[in-house]
Amino acid sequence: MGCKTFVKLLLTHTPAQLFEESASSLRALRLKSESIEAIQKPDWPRVDLDLLWLEGKNNSVITLNDANYPAQLKEIFDPPPLLFVRGKPELLSWPQIAIVGSRNPSALGLETAFDFAKILSQCGFVITSGLALGIDAASHRGALNAQGFTIAVAGTGLDRIYPAKHKDLALEIVNTGAIISEFPPGTVAKANHFPRRNRIISGLSQGLLVVEAAKGSGSLITARMALEQNREVFAIPGSIHNPLARGCNALIREGAKLVETTEDILEELNHYNHRLDKIVPFALQSTLDLEQQTLLNLIMFGPTSVDSLVENTGESVEVISSMLLILELQGYIEATAGCYIRIK
Repeated sequence: MGCKTFVKLLLTHTPAQLFEESASSLRALRLKSESIEAIQKPDWPRVDLDLLWLEGKNNSVITLNDANYPAQLKEIFDPPPLLFVRGKPELLSWPQIAIVGSRNPSALGLETAFDFAKILSQCGFVITSGLALGIDAASHRGALNAQGFTIAVAGTGLDRIYPAKHKDLALEIVNTGAIISEFPPGTVAKANHFPRRNRIISGLSQGLLVVEAAKGSGSLITARMALEQNREVFAIPGSIHNPLARGCNALIREGAKLVETTEDILEELNHYNHRLDKIVPFALQSTLDLEQQTLLNLIMFGPTSVDSLVENTGESVEVISSMLLILELQGYIEATAGCYIRIK
């Protein structure tokens, strides 16, 4: 039974009343034959597994009619009727920022997601993401590093962790935050589960930040869901030569807010509070001298040769190479195939 059908039934029936209805009455409600059979002949062994899971430490379930069900999520078109929770269910009603992006990001993308999550967490936001590889994991870790709170929305039952390599990260999240899922224990990872999960990520949040996303990325699906849910969408721009920036650049063309610092997000959400004065600007003031800054300005976000830098500056190869080494050590550029690429 889909979420919309489930929610529609709850408008006219309590669950107890539904189980008492005859097959003809259930057919009159336009339920599928499979749904009618499931109501009249429940799979009790699976119910027992759910109840057994609920006996575990930190495990709980929130129903749509529960006072603890997050109001933000209740507003969306198809809210999940049940939320299984490992950790602190009260966090679901706290102000949240969702951060999503590529599963195969650049080193700069990982750093950016981590730093934004850390600073936004210090401002009082819960950081919400999907526990996936790449940007999701970096976002969770940024919040944890700030000793803040983070929520992971899973695409499986909560008796398993996907991907398995995030077992330790998941445990850390459960100890201080929460992992949630609309899927009951025993549910394995399936491709169609993750778009469904994404609507919960955006639905819980006041705003959604996309850090890196290629065209066709699942993060863009989440961003469109956020727009449909009337959430703010933020995107970090990137080089036209970087395929991981094309999704973010497309979102900005379509109306997402271009973000360079955490203040850009806070201004849009009007979330100024007593902790805002503690924010360290994400774009830290440059520590480069004038010559190094001038050279950095000549290095593109695409391959730039040493010969072109020598020609444009009039400096010797030795002097340029020395400054390039400093820029590389400070994380401003990367060496690749005899050239250099600016990364920040």
